[in-house]
Amino acid sequence: MSKIDIVRNMQIFIEEHIEHKITLVDLANNFHYSPWHISRLFQEVLNITPGDYIRKLKLSKSAMKLRDEKVKIIDIASEYGYESVDGYQRAFLKEFGVNPYEYSRNNKPINLFIPFIKYDKKEKHHMKETNYVFISVVEKEERKVIIKRGIKANNYMDYCEEVGCDIWGILTSIKSPLGEPVCLWLPKKYVKEGTSIYVQGVEVPLDYQGEIPEGFDVITLPKSTYLKFIGEPFLEENYGEAIKTLWEAIDKFNPQSLGYRWDDKNPRIQLEPIGKRGYIELVPVKI
Repeated sequence: MSKIDIVRNMQIFIEEHIEHKITLVDLANNFHYSPWHISRLFQEVLNITPGDYIRKLKLSKSAMKLRDEKVKIIDIASEYGYESVDGYQRAFLKEFGVNPYEYSRNNKPINLFIPFIKYDKKEKHHMKETNYVFISVVEKEERKVIIKRGIKANNYMDYCEEVGCDIWGILTSIKSPLGEPVCLWLPKKYVKEGTSIYVQGVEVPLDYQGEIPEGFDVITLPKSTYLKFIGEPFLEENYGEAIKTLWEAIDKFNPQSLGYRWDDKNPRIQLEPIGKRGYIELVPVKI
């Protein structure tokens, strides 16, 4: 088993037990390695200590509950293994720059920790030659989108190099009717001079009055129609192939078969590739 395999299995264990107290010794006992070796592997593969990884994930999970549910601070602290409310509040404030009570009331954008899972390139499995793509029509109402612009990027990898990958954590902290952030390819009219067509953002209602993170912009998108393309579920290490397969299907599809034409006045939308649900894109159309 490779180092990446071992660490990924530890990440899965941590995710499944995040509401319990997890120590380095617990990881050592479950995976039959010394605490020192586990710490070294974690830092080598993920560039973070196991302790910091667990702490950041616990706090980020708890922040999402404070945002979405009516819960007491004392209950959240206990649920995520903190021995005292004061200890939880201090940790939350240190991590996010805002105390949990204030965050639960105002939902200020914060930089949530989004775990990164690595896959060994040797593990990649070829997807089957015949893949099904599911298509549905989605009507979107007029809405605002809080976006972070890049410089020249037209894809995710280039965007991360220009802007950084931690933007996703900030966007995830902002409550959205969609339930998750999005990536967009912007039409020319939404692109500022010297910025990228590819951006990351989060859709919010027209009457959104929350705080806009520093360095972010807000655009308003009109009521529009989309074709939602969903690929088959895939192994996480095959995300690149899953994206390529769906793009090929979109390129071959003629929207006139459904009575539509492609609409280049609205942004194309990309959702986070998640293996168990399949890769998803929304492409704008018009009658």
